[in-house]
This record gives sequence, structure tokens and C-alpha cells, in this order.
Amino acid sequence: MAPRESASEGRAAALPASDRVAELQARLLAWYSANGRDLPWRRTNDPYAVLVSEVMLQQTQVSRVVPRFEAFLRLFPSLEALADRPLADVLRSWRGLGYNNRAERLWRCACASVAQRAPGRPVSLPDTLDGLLALPGIGPYTARAVLVFAYDADLAAVDANVRRVLTHELDLAPDLGPPALQAVADAVLPRGRSRDWHNALMDYGSLVLTARATGIAPRTRQSAFEGSRRWYRSRLLRTLLDEGPQGVVGLAERLQADATFVDDLCRALERDGLVSRRDGRVVVA
Repeated sequence: MAPRESASEGRAAALPASDRVAELQARLLAWYSANGRDLPWRRTNDPYAVLVSEVMLQQTQVSRVVPRFEAFLRLFPSLEALADRPLADVLRSWRGLGYNNRAERLWRCACASVAQRAPGRPVSLPDTLDGLLALPGIGPYTARAVLVFAYDADLAAVDANVRRVLTHELDLAPDLGPPALQAVADAVLPRGRSRDWHNALMDYGSLVLTARATGIAPRTRQSAFEGSRRWYRSRLLRTLLDEGPQGVVGLAERLQADATFVDDLCRALERDGLVSRRDGRVVVA
């Protein structure tokens, strides 16, 4: 049975009055000017570097991403450099960040960008929403975030921190649906200050209006990692990266898991484009 849609999820939110919007904009931008975090991806407007940061930050803490972001860009400083390397190299550089399919999607995005390059032109990401959404691995939020942080585009990008700050500051229903929340975010965006505005919202949500401080829970929660299916997927992929191709039975012994379960994990990783099978052995794709 499909979950029922709450009344708040199904209706539009009343847009805030202009004076309330102006007060919120002035207060948060002033707070950000005095308290904003100095993060490496905020020192560049290179769309590729912005994309890397956005993909890394998905479900991963900022403190873990900072050193990995800089290390990744040293290894893969451009779309061409990323596309030119085997996926296995990219996955090795991603180890410890989790959710390895993010690295695979980023690599495929780079490969598609190189393949679509116009003759005689450098490889670059599109500078339009439709163009970015046409690339593999880029969803609506990531596409908007790239345009905001690379081009200061007058678009609203809503992540968990933005949702929590707007919900708290504008007295929105906590279960307001994404379309209605997007409409509010669009309405309160200060034109010409999109980059600063989103950084302000994200920092204010991370440092001041936290989930604990506001009682506004995220829409989704991560399950326990150790012992989970995701944990076994990570260990399986790490084994292949460290030790090379393996048979399913050998992988099962290595992971101390049932062979049928490991075979199912391999099939899922195949569907995600992370591994393939050659001569009866599982290899990194």
C-alpha cells in the first residue's frame, strides 16, 4: 500500500510577506558575513570543482569531505583527467567516503562530458539546468547547486539545511512537500546574491538551527552502517580494489558471508556499473 500524503505535503505554502523576507535576507546575510565557514570549494567558481564538492557532500559530513576534496582534485584536476582514468582508480581515491556509486556517477558524468565535447573546444559542464540534467548522475538538486555556486545563478537549491532554516524561520509546516518548499525557496531568494544566500542558509542550518536545536527532523534517516547490506557492499568492493578479481565463493569466504548473499551483492553492483564479471570472476568495472 502506498503511503498516504499528508495535508501539508499536498498543498502549497502561503508565501511570506515581503517585509519578512527582506528582514530574513538581511539578517542571514549579515550573519554569514561574520560567521561563514572558509571551505575550499567556496574559493572557486570552477563548475567541475563545485560538482565534485556537491557529490562528495551528499550524505557525508563537511569535516570528512574537506581533505578528500582537495586530494581528489590533485589527482583529477579536470573533467578530462577524471574521464581519462579507469573507474578502479577513481574508486580507490574515493575509499572512506562511502556510497561508492557516487564516484561511479561522477566518473560517468566526466566521460559523457568528454564524449560530447565540440571539436576544438575545451571540455566543460553545461551552464544550463537542462544541460546539466541531461548528464548521467546529475539530479535536480545537484544541477541547481552547480549553477548557484559556479555562476551565482538566481535559482534556489533546497537541501536538508535549507529546508530546516526556511521551515523554522518562516513557520512552515515541517512536512511541507518538496514542490511547495521549492516555491517558498524561490520566493525568498535575494536576486544577485544566490551564492552567498545559499552558503548562509547552509551554515546557519549546520551551526545554529540544527535538527537538535529546532526539533525539525530530516525527511530521511540513515540506517546503521556496520553489518548492513551497504557495509557488505563497501567491503566487497574494497576487497576487489585491494586484491584484484575474485570468484563469488572466494569473496564469500573473505567477507565471511553466505555465497548466495554475496552473489546478490555482486549483481546489484553490476547493475550500478561498479563491477562486472569476466571468466567467472568479479572485477571492478
